[in-house]
Amino acid sequence: MSSTPRPYSTGSGLYNADFGASSIVSDELLQRVRSRAAGYDESNSFFVDDLAELQAAGYLRMFAPTSLGGLGFGLERVAREQVRLATAAPATALAINMHLVWTGVAKTLADRGDDSLFWVLREAAEGQIFAFGNSEAGNDLVLFGSRTRAEPQPGGAYRYFGRKIFTSLSPAWTRLGIFGLDDTDKAAPLLVHGFITRDTAGYEILDDWNTLGMRATQSATTVLDGAEVPADRVFRKLPAGPSADPLIFGIFANFEILLAAVYTGLAERALELAVDAAKRRTSMKNDGRPYSDDPDIRWKVAEAAIAQDGIYPQLEALSRDVDALVDHGALWFPRLVGLKVRATENARLVVDQALRVSGGSSLSSSSELGRLYRDVVAGLFHPSDGESAHSTVANAWLGPPS
Repeated sequence: MSSTPRPYSTGSGLYNADFGASSIVSDELLQRVRSRAAGYDESNSFFVDDLAELQAAGYLRMFAPTSLGGLGFGLERVAREQVRLATAAPATALAINMHLVWTGVAKTLADRGDDSLFWVLREAAEGQIFAFGNSEAGNDLVLFGSRTRAEPQPGGAYRYFGRKIFTSLSPAWTRLGIFGLDDTDKAAPLLVHGFITRDTAGYEILDDWNTLGMRATQSATTVLDGAEVPADRVFRKLPAGPSADPLIFGIFANFEILLAAVYTGLAERALELAVDAAKRRTSMKNDGRPYSDDPDIRWKVAEAAIAQDGIYPQLEALSRDVDALVDHGALWFPRLVGLKVRATENARLVVDQALRVSGGSSLSSSSELGRLYRDVVAGLFHPSDGESAHSTVANAWLGPPS
């Protein structure tokens, strides 16, 4: 791990160098996670050892209440842990995000008096691994529409037919959250949410994950061919289209904030690598002085640091507001998508500046910074993308177009 101090503080010290002392991920565990990241990336393999060690540390039980054997953390603390983990292995952190999103949703709902997913917290505390199976190719309605068909069965069960993409944790999940469209009543179609288990019949995980970046997530395509969700695991039926249901807020809040945390951690590590490179590299034309004395290099590092420093307060404030049940009303969604876009775009800027500071060695296949450059590209594709986010914010400020 870099010895470069991280001088960032948002007033409460959440993201300063002292957090490692209180994190559930010890410095030694973090270093082991970092040491494996390149191998997972090179072999395009799942982070098996990371997952085992993080499970043993209680990482997947963070949102579960202490009464169930969990750690009782809120979103603010979990986001902080994800920033730290992502400095070592962004792909590991991103995949675990999908489990944390569902457990975070369950806690967000429970905190607001809705126990419909409390069983998720109980089963997470027992060791079950949850994954997010909602993404679909070409579905720009995201949670407000689906290309997957949900067919009602006797007794309240549903069978699902469709293709889900970017299903992170594919090799390891034991519970997969999915949704689809029940258009039995053409005048009032429903979006039906539920969970299948690993031993459910009627689904196939394709071996199709071979990507530019975030390779260790193993976010394979899942084909649903009649997979049945029993009635007691169908937890929401919502009218197709935009919805004010607390589930939608819970998913957006946890998904966007935890995504932002991962890319914030990625950028933090890139900045550390840039600082280390500037101090390590020397200039022949300047009598062997370190590049850290070069005004152009100093400007690039400063630009990256200024940009990075602005992300922490927003990440902290929004995650704390979720925990504190703050009601931002219609402004919640613009603020959430704004954080996601700002964090992912900021990470790209920081990585780009770090590459410029570090020089051509970062092109090597063994370069950690080169891997971060590939990983950061994935931030473009997570919901909400730039177009959707700008539409959300424009509607908040200007109203819908006439």
